[in-house]
Amino acid sequence: MMLRSQGMIVSSLLVAMTLSGCQSTKSGGSGGLFSRKPPASATYIAALQGGIIGRSDVELSDSDRQRALEAEYRALEGAGVGQPVVWSGRNVSGKVVAAAPYQVGSQNCRQYTHSVTIDGKETVARGSACRNDNGSWSPLG
Repeated sequence: MMLRSQGMIVSSLLVAMTLSGCQSTKSGGSGGLFSRKPPASATYIAALQGGIIGRSDVELSDSDRQRALEAEYRALEGAGVGQPVVWSGRNVSGKVVAAAPYQVGSQNCRQYTHSVTIDGKETVARGSACRNDNGSWSPLG
């Protein structure tokens, strides 16, 4: 009887220890399973081929260009119509605003604008992108 009670206590402790390591994230977070923001993986960013900001005359550092492309991806992927996705770097900031989705053949597409302000001077680029079968976005034109 004593051995059986000890076994139950050990089992109960193991279950409690296992469950204590579980966490629940309902919103926010940084790209976890339950995060509302989709992760902007390198593959998806690369598929943007420099985005519309890469086709403008704006010169950005590599880290600022990465921030800008991540903002484009997040705007295309999940931002509400007209909801800005903002980013900032050193002496530069930007805002990406996507329009309502539309269909081109079997692809979902969105028009969007990307405003970049460097040293108080704003540049606005406009373009469209369509979702690929793998979930990435490719610019049109």
